[in-house]
Amino acid sequence: MGIQEQLASAIAVMNNRHSVKHYKPGLEITREEMTELLEAATSAPSAWNLQHWRFLVIDDQKKKEELLPIAYYQQQIVDSSAVIVLLGDCEAGQEASEIYDVALEKGQLTKEVRDALVSQIERAYEHGKETSFARDAAFLNASLAGMQFMLAAKEKGYDTCPIGGFKRDELIKTFHIPQRFVPVMLMTVGTALKEAYPSERKPIDQVTVYNSF
Repeated sequence: MGIQEQLASAIAVMNNRHSVKHYKPGLEITREEMTELLEAATSAPSAWNLQHWRFLVIDDQKKKEELLPIAYYQQQIVDSSAVIVLLGDCEAGQEASEIYDVALEKGQLTKEVRDALVSQIERAYEHGKETSFARDAAFLNASLAGMQFMLAAKEKGYDTCPIGGFKRDELIKTFHIPQRFVPVMLMTVGTALKEAYPSERKPIDQVTVYNSF
């Protein structure tokens, strides 16, 4: 497949992805398939390659029923094959040494560059303690993986829906989410019961500005 064909295929997946809220209940996604989708999601870019995302996969029916009231009783929670709780790591900077040590061992950078990057990251997170820096970074970078997961699922023949409306404090308490992680969104995934209606998009000239306002 040539570059133009690859581009056309990728754009088709993007255009065909819609938020599906009605799923065929009782259908499972194997752990092997789920792992494949999550691995695709983790190829997303992230600031300093800190990979701020974590995935809490809820595919047990009883656990989905526990999640149901937390997500305001949206039926898609229990009918979908699984719900991915996308988490952002607010302490991602702590893993800088580990990440860059691996790159150093592989000869991808020098020790001087490794030390400079780790120091830069540690300073950024230290100085950001009094601001929303870490939380903002967690949301931004985890969201990139979330979008990539939804596109990978569509390519595999599954449908998804991102959900931002849920009780975050109850979610954290019920599913014992460590303090360092912030819930970014829920993503249902499964086989559509019926096709979603494509939502309209604004014309590109209404949402694009070149160089300056």
